[in-house]
Amino acid sequence: MMRKTLRRPALGKALVVAAMLALATPGTAYANSVGVTVKTPGATSGPGSTFSEISTNAHCASGLVSGGGVNQAIGTGTSSNGNKINGTSPSPDGSTEYTGSTGVVGTDVAYWLGIGGSGGAVNGDFSSTPYAMCFTSSLINHTQVVMNKLAGPTSSGTVGLVTATCPANTRLLGGGARITPASVGSLKPIASFPTFNNSAHDYGQKAAADGETNPDSWTAVGWNGGGGNSGNTTYAYAICSGNNIDISGSTVKVRFTEVSGPTSATSGSTVTVGCGQNDGKLVSGGAAISGGSVTTTDFTGPGSVGDHLNGSYPSDSGGTPVSDGTTTAAYWSSFTHTGGGSSPSTYSDVWALCANDGV
Repeated sequence: MMRKTLRRPALGKALVVAAMLALATPGTAYANSVGVTVKTPGATSGPGSTFSEISTNAHCASGLVSGGGVNQAIGTGTSSNGNKINGTSPSPDGSTEYTGSTGVVGTDVAYWLGIGGSGGAVNGDFSSTPYAMCFTSSLINHTQVVMNKLAGPTSSGTVGLVTATCPANTRLLGGGARITPASVGSLKPIASFPTFNNSAHDYGQKAAADGETNPDSWTAVGWNGGGGNSGNTTYAYAICSGNNIDISGSTVKVRFTEVSGPTSATSGSTVTVGCGQNDGKLVSGGAAISGGSVTTTDFTGPGSVGDHLNGSYPSDSGGTPVSDGTTTAAYWSSFTHTGGGSSPSTYSDVWALCANDGV
């Protein structure tokens, strides 16, 4: 009866209201021009000798890196303990590294490095595969790299934590970590994660938690298993939006999870987290092996000096790395590994950054 007496102008208003409600309903489409294509050239073998490293790169021929990752094949047996990540970091040309003066060190970078290192044992199965997250956006069409560095760590079982912070009025998209020199086989980055340069996060010592939005900094943590060296250095890299871009309508959401382990000697663990339906597009991620509770307490090292990272990379929901050219990646995985001793009270951590530019 009501439908028979409803006049056309009222019907038009009802349709408008219905459309507005549909746009506001969770799970429906919303504006976001962010696109990401994962690029990877595949695996490069090595290192083939002890206390050395290999550097590989993934290139964004179209788009700019918003972040990236690396995944290592380690083989089996105790020699697998000798393979570790030495770096996952941006590069202007696929080989040059940002290791000089701190601050804004590059703009519109299109290469990502995956650097695999070795300790006192190697085997023929070692390899490293780099991943570049090739980012496009109608709003964020320029990026910049901020680097910060710390001398150390030099003592056994100590961390060297350093944080790079984006310039004001820019948006953090991703980040990376690096240690030098490769000749110190016990030195490695054990954490690379988003954070905030504020007191609530102890200025980068506490990581961004699940569900937090718009972190402005990236932290890297170096870990020394026993080789003292006055030249040890830990580097943190933040990938930020370019200057003079109105980011007020954009959002980067953090997804995070932490699980116990690995705790047994010569064992590994893979942990995965993903972007939710309305979180935005996966643009980068981070990983750590830690003493746990990394979002609520200052970062502490894991239970053994031999613990290390072997992977931080875009994946499917089961932790399998995605293939070259993937445009629908929504998950990030962390691959952690112990050394030759047991590692009590050790945890594995992973972060995904999900971006919506609001355009």
